Amino acid sequence: MDYSHVRDVDPAVADALEGEVDRQRETLAMIASENHVSEAVLEAQSSVLTNKYAEGYPGERYYGGCEFADEVEQLAIDRAKELWGAEHVNVQPHSGSQANMGVYLGMLDPGDTILSLDLTHGGHLSHGHPANFAGQVYDVEQYEVDPDTGTIDYEAVEEQAREVDPDIVISGYSAYTRDVDWERMGEIAEAVDAYHLADIAHITGLVAAGVHSSPVEHADFVTGSTHKTIRAGRGGIIMCREEYADDVDQAVIPGMQGGPLLHNIAGKAVGFEEALRPEFEEYARQTVDNATALGESLRENGLSLISGGTDNHLVLVDLRESHPDTTGKDVEEALEDVDIDADENTVPGETRSAFNPSGIRAGTPALTTRGFDEEAAREVGDLIHRTVDNVGDEDAKAEVADRVAKLCEAHPLYEDLPSR
Repeated sequence: MDYSHVRDVDPAVADALEGEVDRQRETLAMIASENHVSEAVLEAQSSVLTNKYAEGYPGERYYGGCEFADEVEQLAIDRAKELWGAEHVNVQPHSGSQANMGVYLGMLDPGDTILSLDLTHGGHLSHGHPANFAGQVYDVEQYEVDPDTGTIDYEAVEEQAREVDPDIVISGYSAYTRDVDWERMGEIAEAVDAYHLADIAHITGLVAAGVHSSPVEHADFVTGSTHKTIRAGRGGIIMCREEYADDVDQAVIPGMQGGPLLHNIAGKAVGFEEALRPEFEEYARQTVDNATALGESLRENGLSLISGGTDNHLVLVDLRESHPDTTGKDVEEALEDVDIDADENTVPGETRSAFNPSGIRAGTPALTTRGFDEEAAREVGDLIHRTVDNVGDEDAKAEVADRVAKLCEAHPLYEDLPSR
């Protein structure tokens, strides 16, 4: 793959694309929702399927000429069913948020009640934040993690559910570092006659590989992203019990979107095929091992972790105790200076603005794709700690940046793609 045709037509865009290749090669991507897909997935996503309209579903399209579109989408569906053990799968949502929208639209009425985790405690915008469509269309009640442990108090969630009588209970999170008791959450939803939606956007790959527990048998609906730990084409997915299949499919089209992005679905199909191979389980297990090693390194260097560690692919650092005058934005910007991409993040009990919070979130999916092991992850933890300790020290940051460059060189990425 190269960008020669782009360069002939639009040199400015070609420069930006090649610059992004260099940036990814020379940067440690530690934003927990990011990963590096394979060249095969890149090729599938840039295929001629971008030209094809195929509103509807395989075998039931509103357009002609869909035989190969049907073939690709059915492959993605069948592989997803095998990966996650789902009864019904819809691979058309353009994102994890739209997957959630599809469930809400199919199963709820405006004004119905959602019970979900508060954003500052690790939830997601699409679970009911007032700035998001979910918070504007539905009545939202939110639970929190235990302030002392940083983990979900299932007894407290059940008590709250009985008080607010929700129509749907949401489990699954964007900044929660521990294994989720999906069965317990399902029991809570059942006790109040609510649907149970499990959002596994971050951990789709970990669940598929069996290194994180699965909600599929305990939830009415499972949604997720297809590009994070699963490393497939960018987009979303809805899995559900067969009894809800028609409602979900109708909600996706014509309910909330028209033509599916078939080139993205091709990328999903290819990524799912890769995830079905034995080496993917090794990758997922290494991702968790690397996050554990990263967390241990950070903690040994005096940084506080929400919940004290991690069971999955991410760690959440609380700066309030060790660096009370340093914000997550300060650290994010300092890390960017040394070519480490992580993101500022709120922490439970947040007192600062969400745009300048008290924590940072870091993940290991992309590092693991590059071949990092626990030793390398621990070194990265040391580099993050040094940066946090020296946010304004340019000499210290230059030393960290040099070590980052050596790590990138030792773990090359996309060697066949063009650069500036």
